[in-house]
Amino acid sequence: MPSLADKLKSLGVKTAKSLPTPPKPESRTIESVVAGSVHSTPRGETFISQQAFGSDYLHGQVSPYSPFPLSFISQWANDPRIAEMPIHKFAFLDTETSGVSGGTGTVAFLVGAARFMDGQFVLRQFFLRDPSEEPAMLEALIHFLAPCEGLVTFNGKSFDAPLLVTRYSLNRIPVPFKDYSHIDLLPLARRLWRDRLPSRALKYLEEHVLGFTRSSEEVPGYEIPWLYFDYLRTGDARPLGGVFYHNAMDVVAMAALLGHVSELLADPYNGRVEHGLDFIALGKLYEDLGHWDEAARLFERGLEIGLEESDFGVAVKRLSALQKKRGDLSQAVRLWEEAAGKGHIYAHIELAKYYEHKLRDVALSIQWATSARQEVEKADLPAYVRKHWLHEIDHRLARLQRKAGL
Repeated sequence: MPSLADKLKSLGVKTAKSLPTPPKPESRTIESVVAGSVHSTPRGETFISQQAFGSDYLHGQVSPYSPFPLSFISQWANDPRIAEMPIHKFAFLDTETSGVSGGTGTVAFLVGAARFMDGQFVLRQFFLRDPSEEPAMLEALIHFLAPCEGLVTFNGKSFDAPLLVTRYSLNRIPVPFKDYSHIDLLPLARRLWRDRLPSRALKYLEEHVLGFTRSSEEVPGYEIPWLYFDYLRTGDARPLGGVFYHNAMDVVAMAALLGHVSELLADPYNGRVEHGLDFIALGKLYEDLGHWDEAARLFERGLEIGLEESDFGVAVKRLSALQKKRGDLSQAVRLWEEAAGKGHIYAHIELAKYYEHKLRDVALSIQWATSARQEVEKADLPAYVRKHWLHEIDHRLARLQRKAGL
């Protein structure tokens, strides 16, 4: 397989191992485009840009500064260390690469890493002015990650982390985050918003969850590898300003998103959740993690807020199945009676089922089915919801009346 150097040579790119090239004009160097400086490491020099985001910074409507209650995320990630780790022990990391295949020929030419330091969110961006500087860049990243014990990424478990592991291994440098805890926000975002949002890309979540729109500096991700190859060929770093901006916003967005999600999971009822489908998604997540009482409450809240027709019946069935799964049938009956008293139609139906099938009391079952129909008739429901309930209730009443000989 051709090496990266071979690929670059085929494109006419000259690396440090090639013949000397004329100096780049000062107005075109990376130092003239991005605020940063060259740092020396035991393995050579590398370019690093740094910026800090203070506690007053807002990423859209959300601050990257949060209490970060991570106990629920710790359960979801199946890593108890996460719940005990303070947020300043996490590094937020994102890479820009020479390709998306992730093989040994793919290089991370820009690594953005940030952590909370001295009351600020400090972002450092490590850049390869030339592929020959890769060992120095990887060495500098080790120094920045040294105080940390965890990573936060977006799709990093599948892409960024394995890619960096490969680069460290090829350069025979120990991997700095080998034993770190790892929060990958992409699978969590899919669990929370796949039913409501058409995309779970980080930029889309920024706009539709965090309320942040990137500036005109933003460049599309698919253009980034080619912008870097053009830079290596021409020596003109000016188009890379947008790449640094793209990377910086990705990293800051991770911090804002983690804070938002961690607080949302810790307290779903504080106003952060506004959509019925989001409550249903939270209920599913709570249910999968064994928090059945809280899951039932979340399902009920989602039904109260309202759902589209395609989601309504699914949510009702999920809630009813959950309540039966909770094991204590007498407790389930108590909860159904409480919910029925508040006008929840599904609870009347569950009680009708309970008295018909468990206690064999057809008369009481008819009473609950009848009361369910009365709730439907007096409720201000969309036509499709009314049709759903009436079809189920009338079918049940007809069968019960036959049983009772009516």
